[in-house]
Amino acid sequence: QVQLVESGGGLVQSGGSLRLSCAASGRTFSSYAMGWFRQAPGKEREFVAAIAWSGGGTYYADSVKGRFTITRDNAKNTVYLQMNSLMPEDTAVYYCAARGQRIGYKDFANYDYWGQGTQVTVSS
Repeated sequence: QVQLVESGGGLVQSGGSLRLSCAASGRTFSSYAMGWFRQAPGKEREFVAAIAWSGGGTYYADSVKGRFTITRDNAKNTVYLQMNSLMPEDTAVYYCAARGQRIGYKDFANYDYWGQGTQVTVSS
């Protein structure tokens, strides 16, 4: 089992920045690829960013590319999502997730463990 706890969400004005953190406990964190997803009211959960277990590969949704950066610190069992130039359409609950052996970083069904989510609200 892997337990994931997100933090860092909040209310920010358009153009502002937030950094989300996801702290992991349980089984070996460094053996899991990690991802961030988000879900806005009335919408489906969507992929935001992912990072390989080693941190050597990162992937982004087109909507956040150039604005968001995913990183991980395996020594601290933590993955981060730095969000810059935030826009109102970024408003959502953000979830971190851990993916074991399944292939495909964009599909939320391939992730084994999920955090409880943290709310990000961007005002215009």
